[in-house]
Amino acid sequence: MMSTRSKMSTKHKFVADGCFYAELNELLTRELAEDGYAGVEVRTTPHRTNIIVRATRTQNVLGEKGQRIRELTSVVQKRFNFDDGAVELYAERVLNRGLCAQAQAESLKYKLLGGLAVRRACYGVVRFVMEASAKGCEVVVSGKLRGQRAKAMKFGDGYMIKTGHAGQVYTDTAVRHVLLRQGVIGIKVSIFLPQDPQGLVGPKIPLDDVVTILEPKEEPNPEVLIQQQQAAEAARIAAVQAAMAQAAAAAPVEAAADAGY
Repeated sequence: MMSTRSKMSTKHKFVADGCFYAELNELLTRELAEDGYAGVEVRTTPHRTNIIVRATRTQNVLGEKGQRIRELTSVVQKRFNFDDGAVELYAERVLNRGLCAQAQAESLKYKLLGGLAVRRACYGVVRFVMEASAKGCEVVVSGKLRGQRAKAMKFGDGYMIKTGHAGQVYTDTAVRHVLLRQGVIGIKVSIFLPQDPQGLVGPKIPLDDVVTILEPKEEPNPEVLIQQQQAAEAARIAAVQAAMAQAAAAAPVEAAADAGY
């Protein structure tokens, strides 16, 4: 794959990267669904490709003595024609699974597959997300929830921005399909992340409409300012007088030297 990439045009490279990511994400979503799969990141260097798999249960992803991660590495290597040692898979633990939309969508999917009532399962996810310090959460479930007629139910709490730059940066969204006996049910989980200056649990940049009011500075006492100005003026005058006295003391010596004494 790396040898063919060097012969591609720039446009074909972008398309190939997008297809590679989509197929890899689909493979890992199906394979690691029960292990809290929460996304994948591909980092490409000139010599090798590192694939970081994010999950809530990294020990299950690694497997016993790292066997499962080696099997996944072998599958990816053979499918995409990587050279030996040119691709490496790593597992990264999700810091806060309550703020990960993909993890919550998978959790809700398995709750519905287990036979839990839709309303109870959705409210449980919303409450868990809000307790994880999220600004807002919305869960949309659509399909044949009860009876033969399909409908959609929406559950939400907190604050949610869906449009603009803030909607792209702050909102984490995941979609899953649940194959039930009566038909397919669609799940969409949206989480509005909190602002984090370190960038660990949320975006670094603050929202546009957030106004931070700083504490006013202490105003100095006018009398103290006047005393400081007077002291500075007195010091300046004293320095000028000292310079003039030094110049006057040096003048007779120079005059005597000119007279030849």
